[in-house]
Amino acid sequence: MQMQVQGFHDPETGTVSYVVHEQGGTAAAVIDPVLDYDPKSGRTSTAHADELIDYVLRHGLSVQWLLETHAHADHLSAAGYLKRVLGGRIGIGAQIGAVQRVFKRLYNLGAGFPCDGSQFDHLFQDGERFHIGALEGEAIAVPGHTPADVAYRIGDAVFVGDTLFMPDVGTARADFPGGDARQLYRSIRRLLALPEATRLYVCHDYPPAGRGPQWETTVGEQRAHNIHVRDGIGEDEFVAMRTARDGTLDMPTLMLPAIQVNVRAGELPPPEPNGIAYLKIPLNAL
Repeated sequence: MQMQVQGFHDPETGTVSYVVHEQGGTAAAVIDPVLDYDPKSGRTSTAHADELIDYVLRHGLSVQWLLETHAHADHLSAAGYLKRVLGGRIGIGAQIGAVQRVFKRLYNLGAGFPCDGSQFDHLFQDGERFHIGALEGEAIAVPGHTPADVAYRIGDAVFVGDTLFMPDVGTARADFPGGDARQLYRSIRRLLALPEATRLYVCHDYPPAGRGPQWETTVGEQRAHNIHVRDGIGEDEFVAMRTARDGTLDMPTLMLPAIQVNVRAGELPPPEPNGIAYLKIPLNAL
């Protein structure tokens, strides 16, 4: 069974979401959907997610999976909204509980917030197989950016999340809570051990001057040209580079709003007695 991959780029956050589906069939998965959020007004909207919905409906697709590569720090997830509209099961890596425990303390989420990943419909173990209709997928644990990062190998393509960027941009940062540059290097080398023609789809692109957004590359291109982790760059060299570089990076603009939604599988915090939901911003804690 051949598959079709359609990417949707969000210029506000640099995120690329995907609809993956059978060619000639109806089964589909959505990967890393974005819920629009205006930090100035505190308003959410669904314009970006509605583009995915329009594509699904126009092609007569049936969404079976809503796949998250990790609890993102740069955008709010629209998985909850898409599940209500399109159906499907929300899946994420099995180590999401480690991320939830860190941020439960930071946001003081209270005893009623479980840190077992139960907010999600399915927790993928490393190497676990799954299906999108006749398409077979495999979850590949790629910790390092966060403890719970997972890539999804579907057919001859791998959706790598934030683990890798385009070759001229490099790799994800590893300084978030639970991040580890050595783990990140080993996760990347695991992906780059796949056949050179394997297509890699990245979750973000921050293009250098002179080119527009891109999101598809190959294992061979990464091994030859990735500025951070091409062949010949060893683990110690990578860790030194990544650690020094991470020390210069600002916190993502939407990190504090986003993670408290994303550890809830894309659901906003429950409304308070006045009927309004609130996002918490911890002061002087990071």
